[in-house]
Amino acid sequence: MKNFDFEEERVKEEIERLEARRVLIQLPEGLKQEGSRLAAVVEKAGAVAIVSADPCYGACDLATLDAESLDVDLIVHYGHSEMMKQKRMQTLYIEVRAKISIKGTVKKATRLLEDYTSIGLTTTVQHVHVLNEARELLLKAGKTVVIGDTGQSKYAGQVIGCDFSNAQSISKDVDAFLFVGGGRFHAIGVELTTGKPTIIADPYEKRVHSVHDEVSRVLKKRWASISKAKEAETFGVLIGLKTGQKRVRKALEMKEKLEKNGKKATLLAVREITPSALMQFLDIDAYVNTACPRISLDDTLSFRTPVLTFNETLVMLGEISWEKLCRKGWFES
Repeated sequence: MKNFDFEEERVKEEIERLEARRVLIQLPEGLKQEGSRLAAVVEKAGAVAIVSADPCYGACDLATLDAESLDVDLIVHYGHSEMMKQKRMQTLYIEVRAKISIKGTVKKATRLLEDYTSIGLTTTVQHVHVLNEARELLLKAGKTVVIGDTGQSKYAGQVIGCDFSNAQSISKDVDAFLFVGGGRFHAIGVELTTGKPTIIADPYEKRVHSVHDEVSRVLKKRWASISKAKEAETFGVLIGLKTGQKRVRKALEMKEKLEKNGKKATLLAVREITPSALMQFLDIDAYVNTACPRISLDDTLSFRTPVLTFNETLVMLGEISWEKLCRKGWFES
């Protein structure tokens, strides 16, 4: 993982400053291979290191309850920027900035952007520090560049798995988006939310490509799930138990809506929304997910029954149209 900055010295300094005796290390899936090495860094600073082996899906998935049960003094949370203020547990966010050059890939991306004049620029926290470099490269290619700065993301142009407001806020001002970073996860979210063509400039694989075909497949799957859920009589309304995903009010609101439409609805509290967890409820025909919306979108084919987002359920109930859902977005609730 030499392409990333884990800020080892900053971690040691913070442990010493806080005189932390016990530290919980929290890593997303792609960084867990660094767990043993980072535990050694913590122990060199004089603290006991505990690495969380549970999945970590984002800054909303902060292991505060686990840290308290383990009598931890500090959480070191890797791979995400701070998303929510909480006073329960001292938390150090290490954003794990990438140290890889984006220049060649962004230049290559201009070929796929030839038909567009105004470009919206987005990225993850790993590349926010080079967003201005990407902007300058696009300006030199004769493009107008717009970077959104709104919503709950910490940095201008940053998108996270469930919040694309930085992109959505400028969608009317651009012809297309360029996403700088690896993978397809975030770029698909940008196009789903904005409806604008989105190109990935991937500096790790040194390739550029559109996500349009993948977005089309997602939309077809989601419409199929909504259509199937219309036939359901019994619903499970899922309440996420993760720190930043607990929306009890939304779950109660949805239960009431379903019952007014003649459906049976049961509230289910769950920490990990997985196919194996839901398949135990054989009498439930479909689910409404009020936790992380990405679970519904990304794992469609894994679930035995439809798992709709809050807004998709409004489409099913006839409260909003499919067209309005496409404008409103899958990531709002």
